[in-house]
Amino acid sequence: MEEFAAYVSPQKAATYKLAGWDFVPGRREGVRVWDWEGSRSWIDCRTAGGVFNLGHNPQVIIDAVKQGLDETDMGDHMLASAYRARLAHRLADLTPGDLRYTTFGAAGGEAVDFAIKLARGYTGRAGIVSAIKGYHGHTGMALAATDDYGDRWGPLAPGFQRIPFGDIGAAESTITNDVAAVIMETIPATAGFTVPPDDWYPRLRQLCDDRGALLILDEVQAGLGRTGRLWAFEEWGVVPDMMVLGKGMSSAVIPLSSATYREHLQSFFDSDPFCHLSSGGGSNLACIAALAMLDTITGTGFLDHVRDMGVRFEEGFQQLRERRGGVFQGWNRRGLMMGLVLASEDCGPRMTRALARHGVIAVFSGFNRHILQLMPPLVINPPEVDEVLEALDRAMSEVERDLAK
Repeated sequence: MEEFAAYVSPQKAATYKLAGWDFVPGRREGVRVWDWEGSRSWIDCRTAGGVFNLGHNPQVIIDAVKQGLDETDMGDHMLASAYRARLAHRLADLTPGDLRYTTFGAAGGEAVDFAIKLARGYTGRAGIVSAIKGYHGHTGMALAATDDYGDRWGPLAPGFQRIPFGDIGAAESTITNDVAAVIMETIPATAGFTVPPDDWYPRLRQLCDDRGALLILDEVQAGLGRTGRLWAFEEWGVVPDMMVLGKGMSSAVIPLSSATYREHLQSFFDSDPFCHLSSGGGSNLACIAALAMLDTITGTGFLDHVRDMGVRFEEGFQQLRERRGGVFQGWNRRGLMMGLVLASEDCGPRMTRALARHGVIAVFSGFNRHILQLMPPLVINPPEVDEVLEALDRAMSEVERDLAK
């Protein structure tokens, strides 16, 4: 940690201490992370926003990549790739509607940048509409679509507007004939996993169709089985024009992101198929890992398990609210994407620190500090769920006492 503070970030090292995370991860396996010395362990309920959907060091992914190393390397991004072709074909098979073509990147923000560029290039319009308290990454276009963080970096790309998530009236007045695309996190993560009104996405889909705008859904955190469905947008029966994936696509091993889009949008590349490039995007080895990941999460019983564990958590939440109502007021949940609504903004940071003392890594929402985010690996089992619930109970008891003082 001293070396980290001296050569990476002293500010982060100080923040880790405040949050109770003043350890360096060492061994990691399944849902657990140990400190560097191997003396303590925590259940990871942050999972880097879904990077570790299959847990830490998933053997099925490691085996696939080891075999891949015997036959390939990362590949040349300018040349054709059998591995990118296989993964793009698999995504086309797994997505509804006419989502067909995929362009790969190395991180979610890069894939969001590509999606916005394609929307502008295809429509010839400049306007982009995103959500207040929405988060899409820290690269150029993605940062302009993200709330709050951009103010730190000076002037951002022009043409971006934000509306309240779920407010169809605001959408109707903002999506005009100069808007290229509307981009939304299907379930906004950094806002605390806000679940939209039931008619939000069907009406937004119709509004985009009526006004010639494209609908981009960012499933970087909500997709790949997190909600108990393969794609979160299936919860509302809509199909976007573009779907962005990241985090869980890496399978906890090799960074990968993607933007999968409808067939007619590919015509934009008729004049120059190389107008967008990514040296590390869609590497052969990352595609091998992602194919193994997709085989796993589409396997028999996997999504049923996610739904069952989500129900087990919710049953525990109901009991916790009865005992700890002074701190715990409610929750947002779809599958294993869970936001615990706490009594005040003080409670989020306090719960993060208290949970760390009781063996659970979780973090409060960046945009709503009164919401504690829980995103355990999708492979969490019933005893591990119960262990997290017990830790929540103890942590809430501590926070209640702190607030009383």
